[in-house]
Parts: sequence; C-alpha cells; structure tokens
Amino acid sequence: MKLMELMDGFDSKYRYVLVAARRARQLSTGAPPLVNTNARKPCRIAQEEIAAGKIQYITKANASPAVAAAKPASRH
Repeated sequence: MKLMELMDGFDSKYRYVLVAARRARQLSTGAPPLVNTNARKPCRIAQEEIAAGKIQYITKANASPAVAAAKPASRH
C-alpha cells in the first residue's frame, strides 16, 4: 500500500487515520487482534486488520435508523 493512496472503503485519509487510531486504542487496552500477524505495535496491527477488511466503520450519514436510534441519552 502506498502512503498517499486512498484505501478501499474510505472516503478520506483522515477517516482512515481515525478508524486505525480507535482500533489501535482498543488493541492496546486488551482487545484481541482480528488477524494473525507478527506485528507487536497496536497501530501496525490495526493497519493490517483494515487492509484485511476486518474493520468497518459507520458514519451518521450512512447509519441505519436502528443504529441512529440506539445512541445513548444525553446527560443533563
């Protein structure tokens, strides 16, 4: 994968970085990797999971009504 090349399924490089960072945070707090890898660093594992198609994301624009309705209640 070239650094400047846009990954399939992502509308921007910024979204890719956000998704990878969130997944890396999950991995660093104990979530199991979704791919077999020799990598040790959570950021690299997250990149490999995305490249393998194991990570998906949902935006408000393409969320189903059930997902949109499931958001937590606001605190007062």
